[in-house]
Order: sequence, then C-alpha cells, then structure tokens
Amino acid sequence: MKNRIRVLRAEKDMTQEQLAERIGVTRNTIISMEKGKYCPSIKLGFRIANVFGVGIDDVFTYEEEIDGPSQDDE
Repeated sequence: MKNRIRVLRAEKDMTQEQLAERIGVTRNTIISMEKGKYCPSIKLGFRIANVFGVGIDDVFTYEEEIDGPSQDDE
C-alpha cells in the first residue's frame, strides 16, 4: 500500500512527531508508514485522513500484491 503521508505533512508544515502525537502513535510508526514498511489499521488510516481533512483514499492507495490471490481464486 502506498501513501501520501509525507506530502500531506509537508503541506501542513507538520513534523512526524506532531502527527504521531495527534493520532496516538510513536514517531517510529510514522516513519515506518512513510517508508511503506507498515500498513496501518483502517481506524488509524481514518485518524490520519481526519488530521489532514481529506478522505482516506487521498492518503492511501492500494496496489494489489503480485503474490496475492488471483481473481480466479475468489
């Protein structure tokens, strides 16, 4: 999953620490999300979107994994 957290933070002149405090996580969690190493829960995703005043789909973009199930498997 890709995200625009870094871009949205820059637009609001917000540090990783400030965002972390507002949504109740550690700065390391923000770092991991921005690097694409951590996929947040849907609740956390909505909290992030709310901080920036945008929809969740303006923050996150889902890209199907190559190793994931094919549509034939459904």
